Amino acid sequence: MDKEEKLQVTVYETNANGKKLEKTTEFSNADNAIQLTVLPNEEYQKITGFGGSFTESSAHLLNQLGKENRQEIIEAYFGENGAKYSLTRTHMNSCDFSLTNYSYAPVEGDLELEHFSIAEDKDDIIPMIKDAMKVSKEGFKILSSPWTAPPWMKDNKDWRGGKLLPEYNDTWALFFSKYIEAYKNEGIDIWGFTVENEPLGNDNNWESMHFTAQEMTQFVQNHLGPKLESEGHKVKILGYDQNREHLNEWVDTMFASENTSKYFDGTAIHWYASTYEVFPEALQYAHEKAPNKHLIQTEACVDAEVPKWKDDAWYWQKEATDWGWDWAPEKDKHLHPKYAPVNRYARDIIGCLNNWVDGWIDWNMVLDKQGGPNWFKNWCVAPVIVDPENDEVYFTPIYYTMSHFSKFIRPGATRIGLTMTDDLIMATACKNPDGSIAVVIFNQDEEKKDLSISLGERNTTIQIDAKAIQTIIINEVTK
Repeated sequence: MDKEEKLQVTVYETNANGKKLEKTTEFSNADNAIQLTVLPNEEYQKITGFGGSFTESSAHLLNQLGKENRQEIIEAYFGENGAKYSLTRTHMNSCDFSLTNYSYAPVEGDLELEHFSIAEDKDDIIPMIKDAMKVSKEGFKILSSPWTAPPWMKDNKDWRGGKLLPEYNDTWALFFSKYIEAYKNEGIDIWGFTVENEPLGNDNNWESMHFTAQEMTQFVQNHLGPKLESEGHKVKILGYDQNREHLNEWVDTMFASENTSKYFDGTAIHWYASTYEVFPEALQYAHEKAPNKHLIQTEACVDAEVPKWKDDAWYWQKEATDWGWDWAPEKDKHLHPKYAPVNRYARDIIGCLNNWVDGWIDWNMVLDKQGGPNWFKNWCVAPVIVDPENDEVYFTPIYYTMSHFSKFIRPGATRIGLTMTDDLIMATACKNPDGSIAVVIFNQDEEKKDLSISLGERNTTIQIDAKAIQTIIINEVTK
């Protein structure tokens, strides 16, 4: 190959100065460029996908918008010209991002779940999923998570906290099977489950149910796994589903032996333990413990904040605080400093990918200007904020940040190696099934940077703006 041959790249950039996933073509040569070398033969995990969550709150808000704005949001997330979300999540029974507390199994003592019904989802969540399916060319996977069993199955008879009573283990396993069948009858396939959202609890603030690692493993090993298998449901089961700082002890228990790990297809994690720390050692440990299993980030959001409406600058500024700013114990306060929402998303997704995570799911797709609706008033931010009263939509910079990954790194892609001569730039690279390579880079510095990108004998020089995220497509295959 000719050493002078130029590497052909297509570059998309989002930055603090107002670029939003814009194709960038004008670059100058630079003498002191940062060297970025792509190593396609160095292969790591296969990518499952990226996306967000179908919650009752998001779906309810879409129902209040005009037809055009509703469709614009669905297209923006799932259409060919949008973020092309490929991996999503939804809640079974209610969660805090529901309008009220509800269960698909409300009748006490109904051990065979003869009264099981997903009627609650038919006005909002199911129509939202079906609309997304209509515009998604390649389709998307759905991961479903319960926040709690109905109170009658629990030791404290409450929506919040408490544990599943042992006599209801089989009924609760049946619940998952009934859910798959009910959704299949609606034309919706469920790809996987997490066993329990946040099994360590949430201080009994909203729907929750507690499991220890041993209890969850025994429930999956002896009840949930065998039930789904006997019913012929080929569905993924992910364990844990909470913050990364406790990951080691959970994977030690889940994957202790062939018997304990038999029905687990992987581990689910959240990001709320820190506003900046990715916990790479824990992610590496989880991968080494179960190298052939999924490691999926299933929930993340800017929490404990009311969204800023049509104020792009705020999303790039270190002004956001999370739950830990006020509530974390003193020993953990250092993990919860102020942060810029865009920085947190970009750093976390890149950091996760570079440490074996194969899927990354955001929380609510749509919230209102208050950061709800949320029955507990646990206000949070979503990539898309709406004002239903005035039928207005605001695509925040978080939406474009997510798109830099979801749109260009497709399911079945393989993360590949890269080296770089500047530690201040974060980067990850994946080779897509069509042969194209997507490199995502994040410059959180206040200065523009020159980059010399090399692949084999070919190279090219580009620039990335200050406070910017870029996706660079190499050898893009056009169909």
